[in-house]
Amino acid sequence: MRTIERLPKRQRHQQLSRLIEENPFITDRELTRQLKVSIQTVRLDRMELAIPELRERMKLMAERSYDAVRSLPLHEVIGDIVDLQLDRSGISIFEIRAEHVFSRTGIARGHHVFAQANSLAVAVINEEIALTATADIRFVRSVKLGEKCIAKAYVRSISGERSKAKVEVFSYVGDEMVFQGHFVIYRSTGESAIEGGI
Repeated sequence: MRTIERLPKRQRHQQLSRLIEENPFITDRELTRQLKVSIQTVRLDRMELAIPELRERMKLMAERSYDAVRSLPLHEVIGDIVDLQLDRSGISIFEIRAEHVFSRTGIARGHHVFAQANSLAVAVINEEIALTATADIRFVRSVKLGEKCIAKAYVRSISGERSKAKVEVFSYVGDEMVFQGHFVIYRSTGESAIEGGI
């Protein structure tokens, strides 16, 4: 069985393109791990394929048109929203910096990881006022200084209760899940019907 590093460049380029298409937030370091090549090879391959670095890809995604947050001011959302479809789904990115970690360990304080997920769960609701009623959360692994948390929220319906919505949020570092939350969000009017489960 051939290893990826022995693949012809064309096939390696196809794999690299596919990995970035599946996860636009994948880091060069994660690509080196998956493709089993050096970081220089990954960077050269990206340049040849005209694929921008992660920071530029994030910026491009953030500039794409998406629904505007209604339930809270955008500056109150923890993390940068890069995709939002009200009452359906949303994605935010939160970089763990020095002010978010315990100084002795470099591990993120849990309330920051929770705050990203909770604010995204509220932001994805298509109401003027949306509040967290309950949250069932699980920290899968600790998040460290310099890592980027990618939170993905999915709105689910609650049959017979239009004043509430269930939102599931999964947070990842690379392709590894680090946090999972099931939120019940109170909707101020209950007039915006949630269209079917996703």
